[in-house]
Amino acid sequence: MAESRTVVYVSNAESKTISIFGLDANRGSLEPVDTADVPGTDEPSPISMPLAVSPDRRFLYAALRSAPYPVASFAIDPRNGRLTHLATAPLPDAMPYILVDRTGRYLFSASYHGAKLAVSAIGPDGAVHGPALQIVPTPPKAHCVVIDASNRFLYAASLGGDVVLQQTFDAASGRMTPNEPPVLRVRPGAGPRHLVFHPNGRFLYLINELDATIDVCAVDLQSGTLHSLQTVAMLPPDYPEKPSAADIHVTPDGRFLYGSERASNTIAGFSIDAGTGALSPIGSVETEPAPRGFNIDPSGRLLLAVGQTSHKMSLYSIDAQSGRLTKIGQCPMGTNPNWVEIIDLPPTGGA
Repeated sequence: MAESRTVVYVSNAESKTISIFGLDANRGSLEPVDTADVPGTDEPSPISMPLAVSPDRRFLYAALRSAPYPVASFAIDPRNGRLTHLATAPLPDAMPYILVDRTGRYLFSASYHGAKLAVSAIGPDGAVHGPALQIVPTPPKAHCVVIDASNRFLYAASLGGDVVLQQTFDAASGRMTPNEPPVLRVRPGAGPRHLVFHPNGRFLYLINELDATIDVCAVDLQSGTLHSLQTVAMLPPDYPEKPSAADIHVTPDGRFLYGSERASNTIAGFSIDAGTGALSPIGSVETEPAPRGFNIDPSGRLLLAVGQTSHKMSLYSIDAQSGRLTKIGQCPMGTNPNWVEIIDLPPTGGA
C-alpha cells in the first residue's frame, strides 16, 4: 500500500499564489511540488490571503482581501497535493480568516475591516457558492472564527471589541445564533486575534495581538460557554516596542503550544498541563521577520513559519520531550507569505 504523504500549502498574498510542497517529517525536508494561481481580482491583495482545508482534505479554499473579495475553491489531487481551480465566489467583505465547518458544507469567514461574520454554502462539488447565507455584525475588527468538534459551538475573536463572541451553530440550516452569554470579555486593550482548541476540546487558547498575551479558557462541553483560567505573557515585561502577536497553534498530542510575535520576530513556546490546560513557558526562538503565519505538521515533529517581509519559510524541529524548537532549514516563498496549511494525503495504493 502506498504511504501517506504530507503536503504544505503557503499563501503568498502579493503574488496571489499558493506554494505547494511535499514534506518529509522524518528528514525535515521540503520538496517543491507546484505553484497555483489564485484568480478572482485584478486588484492588489497585499495584506493576507487566508486558507482553509475541508475536513476530508479533498478541497482547499483561499480568500483574497480586495474587491470583489473572492474566495477561490480548489480540488486537492490525492496523489500529490496539486490544486485544480473549481470556482470563485464573492464573500461579503475582506476576510482575514476563513474556516470550513465539520460537515464540509459551510464556509465561515470573519471580516476585520467590515466587523462581521458570514456563513457561505459549499456545494456537493466542493465549491463555495454565493451570496452568503447569513451575515452577522460583530464588535470592531473580527479577526478569527473557530468551531468545536461537535460542530455546535462557534467562537470569533473581536480585536477592537476585546471580546470573544460565543455562538451556536445549526448545521441543518447553516445559521449562527448568539449563545448565552453572547461574549467572553478580556482585558481592555488586549486585542483578541486568533483562537485554537486543545485536541481534547476542553480548552480554548486565545492570542491577543496588542498586549502579546495568551489566555487559557475552559470550554463547557454542554453549553459551549467559555471561562477564563489563565493569562500568560509572550514577551518580557520590559520589552520596549509595541507588541504585535499574530498566530497560535497546538501540537497534535496536546503537549505544547506556540505563538508568533511580530515586533520581536519570535515564536514563543509553552508546555500544556494535561489536566488543567495551564501554560508554562519553555522559551522563544527568533524566526522570520513579520511571522504572521505558521503551522505544525500532523506528526507534531515540525513547525513551519513564514515571514511576510523576508518572503521565506523556516523549518524547526520540535523536541518531543521539552517542546523546544531547533531551526533545521529555510526556503524561499512567493511575495508576502502569510498563511500555512499542512495536511496528510491519504494513501492512493490498494490494500
